[in-house]
Amino acid sequence: MPVIEKDSLIGKRIAKMDAPEKAAGRTRYIQDLNVPGQIYGKILRSGRVHARIVSIDTEKAKALPGVRAVITGEDIPAHPIGISKDHPALKVGKVRTPRDEIAAVAADTPEIAAAALNLIEVEYEDLPALFDPREAVKPGAPVIQEAKPDNRCMDFDYEHGDVAAAEAESDVVVEDVFKLHYVTHACMGVSGVIADYDHVTGNLTLYSNTQVPFLHKREFAQILGIDPSRIRIIQPPIGGGFGSKLDIYPFEPIAMHLSMKAKRPVKLVFSREEEFIASPTRQPAYLKLRTGAKKDGTLTFRIADALLDNGAYTSWGATIPFVMMQTVSSLYRVPATRYHTEAVYTNNPTAGSFRGYGNLQATFAVEQHMDKLAAAIGMDPLEFRLKNAQDPGEITGQGMHFKSCGFKDCIRTAAEKSGFAEKRAANTAAQGEAGPIKRGIGIASMLHVGGGAKIYPSDGCGTILKLDDFGHVTVMTGASEIGQGSETVIAQLVCEELGLPLSAVTIVNNDTDITPWDVGVHASRTTFIGGNAAIGAARLAKDKILKAAAKVSNLKPDDLEMRGGAIVRAADGEIVMPLDKLLRSLHFQDKAELVMTTYYYEPPSVHQDKGFKGDVSAAYAWASQVVEVEVDTDTGIVKLLNVTAAHDVGRVLNRLGIEGQIEGGIVMGQGYALTEDLLIEEGRVQNPNFRDYKLVTAPEIPDMDISFIESMDGEGPQGAKGVGEAPAICIAAAVANAIYNATGVRIYEAPFTPEKVYRALKGAAERPVM
Repeated sequence: MPVIEKDSLIGKRIAKMDAPEKAAGRTRYIQDLNVPGQIYGKILRSGRVHARIVSIDTEKAKALPGVRAVITGEDIPAHPIGISKDHPALKVGKVRTPRDEIAAVAADTPEIAAAALNLIEVEYEDLPALFDPREAVKPGAPVIQEAKPDNRCMDFDYEHGDVAAAEAESDVVVEDVFKLHYVTHACMGVSGVIADYDHVTGNLTLYSNTQVPFLHKREFAQILGIDPSRIRIIQPPIGGGFGSKLDIYPFEPIAMHLSMKAKRPVKLVFSREEEFIASPTRQPAYLKLRTGAKKDGTLTFRIADALLDNGAYTSWGATIPFVMMQTVSSLYRVPATRYHTEAVYTNNPTAGSFRGYGNLQATFAVEQHMDKLAAAIGMDPLEFRLKNAQDPGEITGQGMHFKSCGFKDCIRTAAEKSGFAEKRAANTAAQGEAGPIKRGIGIASMLHVGGGAKIYPSDGCGTILKLDDFGHVTVMTGASEIGQGSETVIAQLVCEELGLPLSAVTIVNNDTDITPWDVGVHASRTTFIGGNAAIGAARLAKDKILKAAAKVSNLKPDDLEMRGGAIVRAADGEIVMPLDKLLRSLHFQDKAELVMTTYYYEPPSVHQDKGFKGDVSAAYAWASQVVEVEVDTDTGIVKLLNVTAAHDVGRVLNRLGIEGQIEGGIVMGQGYALTEDLLIEEGRVQNPNFRDYKLVTAPEIPDMDISFIESMDGEGPQGAKGVGEAPAICIAAAVANAIYNATGVRIYEAPFTPEKVYRALKGAAERPVM
């Protein structure tokens, strides 16, 4: 009989399953979709920073031919959205930002809808405005949200160890204030939705780019006052997420209400300028950090006090302290930590969730202090980091259990492959030499969740798996694909269990009427949790298949394996029978059976207690990145020359996919560090386009040397951890350290634009203050 040798898909370079469609231009995004009877929605925005609405007159708009519905906040039920339920979809009484939604129109064409907006007359009475979060907490400041007259939206406090005693025994203490800026997600695909409310059945179908469809089903149902089972969410291919589609935003309820009023499907898609103006941002922050160490290099304590600009309404951005405190408490071994954050209301844009979720801000401060402390005690910065880096098995003061931990291997690998020690010494020696061009090298590391985060009652994912009579597998997974390549990895993991080629698998992941429940795409969880769910369903199917094969082959199930689309003897790979033949024999026997399985994976993580302590993730990701920069001291221009990165990924599942994740994250971190800056002046976005908002482009991308540390996490799918957010986190901190190595000048405020760097080099820069 023929023999099939063992083979594995794990670790190979495999193209994304959706790559051919995208490369051929056949992928249909929300902008490309149309449904029968569809009309078009547009939103009127206030253009006022802070004002009382005196009156709104929509009569002229309603009279325009082709207009099918016009609504204001007075026409729909009051059901605010957002984390704090402080954000009405259509504003009533007053507006708090220029992006505020005042009225909406649905019409036969986008042009008619736009013309109707121009016919709506609104009278305002301006109110005192607030743009600086430091002013927001002062007595007598203008009140943004009447339910919070002190302008404090949320606060977070965490502590472990005896901070006072730890500071008393410190030989050196450093304290600085850091300032982090606005950036936007800049997704290539703008926001949009198609809402189709059926007045006959009472069902609502949404074509939505959401990252959390099952959570949003419930919230949309509450907004409309209908049963969640009446709502179906279909996810078209998404042109970028990065956290921007984690919350409900006003345009979605507005489209639903327009559809209900017009009794027609309504398509509402942002323009590019609207995307810049009305999308969430990364949370700007002031962060005061005080850190201590002993002369022998032992860290003693950290005290962090952060002030976050929440904007006028509360989205997920206000909750980033949940992650920031983890970096403050647990990036390196810290015996004592005290952490406090306030998120305050202003008339600035609303901050939301963004890849890294507060970790870029926290790491920016923590890793600069690691360099400063090492210098203060006269210790090599690598030696200092390695002395305080955790080992596998350690549990932090916050209760995070590092069951797998390649932190030290990341530091050593990145440092050795970049020649960090030698170059750093040479750059320091060259600071005083003639000539404007200086070279610098810097290192920074990061800690982030790598197996989800238990913030909802369940952090799990369901999978339904079906094999047809010809050995083709359909996997219905709750894990959404938002461009990160999850469907390819899930297919790999299923094929690995069932001994099939990728061509034998179809993934269904975009329709809540078909797929099982999943909490959504966030917290670097999809590969870890969706992957484990897929493996669980595949193993149940394999168990059923091998037991059936054992009956007809007179062999034990343990003596059989699935390889190459066949059942084989495990010992020598000899084919026992083709898989499709066995499946048909099950189907067409007297007592017919189909191979269909379900599996729900719930990670072993726990909810943190009221003091924010607990093992919140099933695994933790680590990385160290070394950057080399060139600083022109005559102009302040900083060029990122190369990046040497080492990431603890547990295990590489798809080498091509994970390389893409790391490379893309590095470029996003590069933009945060050097070029991207959403300019806000008195609450208004000044650069709402790709001409003036400076994304990193191909010629500016540095050379990259990426290493993967395979710590083989015991809970992860085939040993893997989540890595989606990790690569963006520590680039800015590493660049800050590199600029210091090149020039001897430390800069505490990002981004490192030429003007900012030039001022710092000339001693004209003002240090941030809280």
